[in-house]
Amino acid sequence: MNSNNILTMNDLSVNDIMKILHDAMLFSNSQKDWQLSKSRLVANLFFEPSTRTHYAFLSAQHQLGCKAVNFMEETSSVKKGESLYDTVKTFEMLGYEAVVIRHPQDQYFQQLQGVHIPIINAGDGCGNHPSQCLLDLLTIYQEFQTFQNINLFIVGDIKHSRVAHSLIETLQRLGGNVRLGGPKEWVDQEELYMDIDQGVAWADAVMMLRIQRERHTTITHQKKEDYLQMYGLTQERVQKMKPHAIILHPAPVNRGVEIEDCLVEHEKSRIFKQMENGVLIRKALFKKIFQEEF
Repeated sequence: MNSNNILTMNDLSVNDIMKILHDAMLFSNSQKDWQLSKSRLVANLFFEPSTRTHYAFLSAQHQLGCKAVNFMEETSSVKKGESLYDTVKTFEMLGYEAVVIRHPQDQYFQQLQGVHIPIINAGDGCGNHPSQCLLDLLTIYQEFQTFQNINLFIVGDIKHSRVAHSLIETLQRLGGNVRLGGPKEWVDQEELYMDIDQGVAWADAVMMLRIQRERHTTITHQKKEDYLQMYGLTQERVQKMKPHAIILHPAPVNRGVEIEDCLVEHEKSRIFKQMENGVLIRKALFKKIFQEEF
């Protein structure tokens, strides 16, 4: 496999992470119009629905001068039984220089050992989501200019969230603290569990997660009003947050379920800022995998 792959956050050292964040911030300022030294042919292979991730990658590709192609599973040979490996290897043989892949299978990339062009993982099952993790880190860093001793409280469907799994270990590596809230059966690291009312008061950043209904076989918390009162971010709970604390959400947001509608664009909310940062981070990732400098 290509050494420039970005498959999990463990592929990136602390120095790598800080360089990516620094490059993303430069893209938001003086280097906004910077492009790759030559046009690159890139394919986006999304085997799951996506709005923010897919189109943030596409926006980043266009802004960098890439020739981007969106793979359509329903009109491809996947419908004839073609394997993921053969699909991706085909793109390599056709001259594509990188692929972005989202797939419902955990660690799908383990079957792509024979692929030699860079792969950026845009999400694998319940496993990893490195570009989302990086944009979340960028949003936190813009707010606090450090990760040391920053308290992040992640609330919701932790067990099925690749966002949470990527963030927990990475923020701890960077010197921050993480606690988890929500239904206890959805928290797979019990030692990090904290009651939601305690957690929102403790945190510098509160990240709410949607219920990943597509990954559940059964869901015990059916009524959205009940879930909001028990585990969601309400106006009453926001009043318990620290004055400087911020609200995060990787989206899509189920308004009125994990967060009250009026809080999505609250003064503490950085939810739409995260989306903006998603393009900056993806531009920085392409700069990294193609080994270019400003």
